[in-house]
Formats: sequence, C-alpha cells, structure tokens
Amino acid sequence: MKKIYFKLFCCALLLTTLGSLVVPGQRRRVVVKHRPHHTTLVVRTGHPIHRVLPTTVVVHPAHRTVVVGAPLIFLPALAWTAAIVSLPPRERLVWQDTEAIAKDEDWVDTSFGIDGTGDALYLDINGKARLNFAEVTFANGNVQVVDFNEKTHKTGIYKLLDLRDDRHIMTVRLLVKSESDATRLALYLGK
Repeated sequence: MKKIYFKLFCCALLLTTLGSLVVPGQRRRVVVKHRPHHTTLVVRTGHPIHRVLPTTVVVHPAHRTVVVGAPLIFLPALAWTAAIVSLPPRERLVWQDTEAIAKDEDWVDTSFGIDGTGDALYLDINGKARLNFAEVTFANGNVQVVDFNEKTHKTGIYKLLDLRDDRHIMTVRLLVKSESDATRLALYLGK
C-alpha cells in the first residue's frame, strides 16, 4: 500500500514539475496599465482667460526643452475660428511634432518646444478633441493666448495661428481633452 501511495506521489510531483516548466517565450505577458498622474493646472499671472478652467490636469512634458529668456507678457486673447485648411507643401514646413492623448487622461497640459521661425502654426487633429486654450510664446517674451472656448473638434487640419510675417516661436502650450479613445495631435510651423 505504501508503494502505491509513493508511486502516486512521485507521478503527481513529476506532472506538477513538468507542467510548470514553460519556455519563457511562451509565457503570457502581463501588461500593467498605469493610471495617469493628475496635478493642479498652473496659469501665470496676467493670463487673459478668466473663465473657470479645469482644476486638475495630466502634464505631458515637452519632447524638447526650450528656455525663454525674456519676461513673459500676455497679449489679449484671440478667439479661434476653426476652419479646416490644407497644409502648405512639405518644403514650407520648418518644424513638426506630435503628441498622443488618451481619453482616460481627462484634461492634458502639453507643451511643444519649437525654437523656430515661421509665419503660421497648424494643428492636425486625428480623433476627437476638446480644446481649451493655446499659449504661443515668442522669443521676445510675448505670449499670444488662443481661446478655443472648450469646443470639440473632429479630425482635420486647422490653422492655429496666422502670424502674417516671420516670428520666432519658442514654445506652444495646449490644454486639450481627448473625446475619442485616443487622439493624436500634430503641430506644424510653416514658413
């Protein structure tokens, strides 16, 4: 009787050991999704938009850091007219960058370090995005705020700002919320 129990125990142990030996490439990968980190929205003194802004945002750091040396002076806000346009030819685009925003992030404060000269900014939305405002900071320290008035916009290319002449743009800051599962934003500087 002891031999039978011993044989059953050995077989069970062998089966357990063989069952747990899995080639590492065949193991199931576990993906841990991190919840976005929300923080308090910061707007500087003199910001021309005075309506109630979102209190918490997810901050996406700029892909390229640009330092603005002059003190910041806010110009009066411009109301944005959302007209779909075409991008200028590739040879007239002097800078571009993209940012992906997920729906579960809620409001996102994202910045683009440009440090380039051009005469127009274009915003390409792929998805559905609710836009609050943009801050365009020039090399001389002036900040042009573009007020989107929290309106939702669908996929398309929009002229964010027409500069009428060449201006040196240091950074662009956008406050945006994805209203589709994921939204991709592309920002272009044209010349």
